[in-house]
Amino acid sequence: MNFEDFGIDATGLPTPFQGDQSEWLSRLSRAETRLAQIGPEGAALDLAEAQLEKARALVALERGNEGWPLARVAVDVFLDAQRWEDAVDAFDVLFNAEQEQSLAALGQGLWLAVSFPIDVELTLSMLHHVIDETPDDSDGAAVAAATAVFLADLRAKDDQRENLVFFANQMLGKVARRHSKVESQLQFQAWIMRMELDDPDKFLVRLRNVIDVLAQEDWWFDRDAVRASIPQD
Repeated sequence: MNFEDFGIDATGLPTPFQGDQSEWLSRLSRAETRLAQIGPEGAALDLAEAQLEKARALVALERGNEGWPLARVAVDVFLDAQRWEDAVDAFDVLFNAEQEQSLAALGQGLWLAVSFPIDVELTLSMLHHVIDETPDDSDGAAVAAATAVFLADLRAKDDQRENLVFFANQMLGKVARRHSKVESQLQFQAWIMRMELDDPDKFLVRLRNVIDVLAQEDWWFDRDAVRASIPQD
């Protein structure tokens, strides 16, 4: 880790809510057409996929209260089908809906994203939400950023690896600055050691505590049952 590299502003990750209003209105119309074609008796997964796309469009149009129930139903369908990446995607939409239980949705989606080897960009996006939602002096933000670096290095493949590792390091550098006014490589290394961010066995345990705080004991699925399905290799 080279702190000097963190001075370059990262472009960030692609957001699922990019686009202007006209584009999202068009996507909303297409999702509604798809739902009408599937019909209420259609296959559960097909319905869930279309409902999630409609929910995403509604959230992008700042109609989160309308999008929430659609994405909430989709979460349950994807969990039942063990479609973990789709479930995390739905949790991300629920978080961005900015409703009463949105932080609980973030916590649960993050638990799945870290537990399963899903799309790394989506995982980093969920971790970045934690940084955005926590105060500048929060240790939780530091833990989230360290986890982002660890998972980007561990899971990113081929062409995306360099960009994602760079972005994750940008996250960590940003947190170091706002958390402890870190401005040099020496200060950065001391901060890493003091915060124990160089030991995954320690910071991943702390991440579980962050997730529990976000979820507020409002879990919508049986974690023990889901944990039993996690690949062991």
